[in-house]
Amino acid sequence: MTISQEDLLPGTRRALTHRIAVAQAEGRAPSLVAAVVRGGRTVWHGARTSVDGHGPDENVQYRIGSLTKTFTAVLVMRLRDEGLLDLADPLEKHLPGSGAGEATITQLLSHTAGLAAESPGPWWERTSGSLRPELADVLGDQPHRHPIGRRFHYSNPGYTLLGALVEKLRGAAWEDVLRREVLEPLGLDRTSAQPRAPHAGGWAVHPWADVMLPEPVEDLGRMAPAGQLWSTTADLARFAAFLVRGDQRVLSAESLREMRTPAAPPEASDVAAGYAYGLGMELRHSQGRVLVGHSGSLPGFLAGLTISVEDDVAAVVLANCTSGPLVVAAAADLVRIVAEAEPRIPEPWRPMRATDAPALELVGPWYWGTHAFALRLMADGLLSLGPLSGNGRNSPFRANGDGTWTGLEGYYAGEVLKAVRRADGTVSHLDLGSFVFTRQPYDEKAPVPGGVDPEGWRGIG
Repeated sequence: MTISQEDLLPGTRRALTHRIAVAQAEGRAPSLVAAVVRGGRTVWHGARTSVDGHGPDENVQYRIGSLTKTFTAVLVMRLRDEGLLDLADPLEKHLPGSGAGEATITQLLSHTAGLAAESPGPWWERTSGSLRPELADVLGDQPHRHPIGRRFHYSNPGYTLLGALVEKLRGAAWEDVLRREVLEPLGLDRTSAQPRAPHAGGWAVHPWADVMLPEPVEDLGRMAPAGQLWSTTADLARFAAFLVRGDQRVLSAESLREMRTPAAPPEASDVAAGYAYGLGMELRHSQGRVLVGHSGSLPGFLAGLTISVEDDVAAVVLANCTSGPLVVAAAADLVRIVAEAEPRIPEPWRPMRATDAPALELVGPWYWGTHAFALRLMADGLLSLGPLSGNGRNSPFRANGDGTWTGLEGYYAGEVLKAVRRADGTVSHLDLGSFVFTRQPYDEKAPVPGGVDPEGWRGIG
């Protein structure tokens, strides 16, 4: 793969190099590699290493740990989009005797199934998967730690169950399904369940001395869908671009947007830290940006993939040490450096190709009580409703083809907007989930719930 760096200014490239140099030096990582994606393609790659004259390139494999979960979630979403399951289905419907109780597929994807964080028995990341040959070995006798659906509790066994679901519905091993349905279509030729040369070795660095200890490399067996994969910065850069734009051969942009939407009720500590979880993707607030992606760790390795959809910038950071460099923070900083130094240039404004006459009739100011809103028709055909000033409820709306529109975000997500017409065909008001929007504040010509005082607006005295 040829990496083009000419798209970034020299000062930006130096700032990126400085940031990963600090991460590798202060984190005492044997090696650290990184990549930045902008506009859907890799525009920078960097590496730092403790071995003189030996810098890993973008094709050297590192283990990516729980970043594997995002790949597994993509497979599950494919099953949903094909109609083979509903995310609201209990897992038991498709995988009887799983041990997950009535937990739904959504709850497993979002870590709200109440399952334990780890499997019982020896530390699964440093022992052979042969110790856990069956799902019962992964879950144990008491798999639940919390009531189903009540709280976010990260669960590696939960993604083991999702991998088993993929295998059941596809009739093939999770690794084979992943290769056929995701890796090959996206050209991720250097992502695999087993390491392929060239690959980095995993190391533990002593916390109080500059000495190292090699970490064992284990096949995780049943636990593979939760953390087995090896990959490269080149492949993960392509994967990051896919997570934003989608690919009809794999998964649509709309389904990926659903994965990036918070699905789990955060803990109080998570709210304070600006952390949330979607469907196989982490969401973080950092310095005014919403960042999505996933982190990963296994003994000897750390991984982070971070995306700012608004800035259209993503970063990947991989290191071969058990602890040390904060790869998630480093990846977030790489995104910030590019976004601040070279802000995204907006696409040129262009008019719509065809006018949506019924929608055009509705644009302009509307009032919910005394709150002023504006309804706009966007170039992509969506309607956008938002407050005329200040903060307030807002959302884009997608046309349903029958003269109604469905909200896509926030408070109005899933709610139906419709224009209510008078006998002569003119628009009386908008109905949005029972809320009445009128052309004038409390318009006496519209059926405002509770009625409008016949004496109308007045002053004092």
